[in-house]
Amino acid sequence: MRKSDLVADIAQRSGLSQADSGRALDAALASIEASLASGGEITLTGFGKFKTTQRAARTGVNPASGAPLQIPATTVPRFVAGSRLKQAVR
Repeated sequence: MRKSDLVADIAQRSGLSQADSGRALDAALASIEASLASGGEITLTGFGKFKTTQRAARTGVNPASGAPLQIPATTVPRFVAGSRLKQAVR
């Protein structure tokens, strides 16, 4: 499913126009991004939790040359599925 498909589905389920559904989805995604960027978490009960975790620095290998390279530490987003979402997928 692409974003346009999701917007159309939201519009159909909510009774909103596609334009309003698109703006609502964009606002929700922007809120999630802003919260994660500031180090926060977002918990949607039953659906899941968005959070950030630290990935440690490590040594990798360049696949083309085989030379070792240093991969720096970084912060990455994570999603943990909630119980209701897990049940729906099963």
